[in-house]
Amino acid sequence: MLDHLVDFLNVGGPVVWVLLAMSVAAVSIIVLKLWQFATTKPEDEGNLDQVLSMWRRGDYKPAIDQLSSGIFVGDVAQFAMQNLNNGETDEDVLKEELDRIAIFKLNALRSFLPALETIGTLSPLLGLLGTVLGMIDAFQAMEAAGTQVDPSVLSRGIWQALITTALGLSVAIPALVAHSWMDRKVQRVATQFNDCITQLFTSFHFDNKRK
Repeated sequence: MLDHLVDFLNVGGPVVWVLLAMSVAAVSIIVLKLWQFATTKPEDEGNLDQVLSMWRRGDYKPAIDQLSSGIFVGDVAQFAMQNLNNGETDEDVLKEELDRIAIFKLNALRSFLPALETIGTLSPLLGLLGTVLGMIDAFQAMEAAGTQVDPSVLSRGIWQALITTALGLSVAIPALVAHSWMDRKVQRVATQFNDCITQLFTSFHFDNKRK
């Protein structure tokens, strides 16, 4: 079994070995990111809607106390509520600090996603390169055979071309699908951050104006 696999990879040439390494990297990244999303649950809002409703009613201290721990946007929301309620921090400075914290947390979610996108983008190109190399081998074999062309002489080059094309697409398709899905999740979390902080600031200002 192992010998057949090695023969299969040797027929494909160095491009196949590179694609194999990229496939291992892609699978590792996907498993790591799935574990990260499963443990952090970044889109889970918990009781955030209830807390924001309390905040809009002017129940600032109860809202801060009721905010559930473990919500991905929770620590940012709690930091914003505590500083707004205390009134000890300049709001422009507070917004910059909130942006810094949110960007830091979002970058942690985006980690390794650029590498996954690169793998998905380069894999078909490498497969195409292997196809071109395989066809070059096939035509060189035809030239060497002269008028006595044997179809079996061409088989290695054509086989190499087919292997690299198929393998390149097999690596690229799941990598790009996984990247698109995970990147969309990160975008939704970024929207949650923005929506939550905007509600906190606007509700706080509106309530203070009424007072």
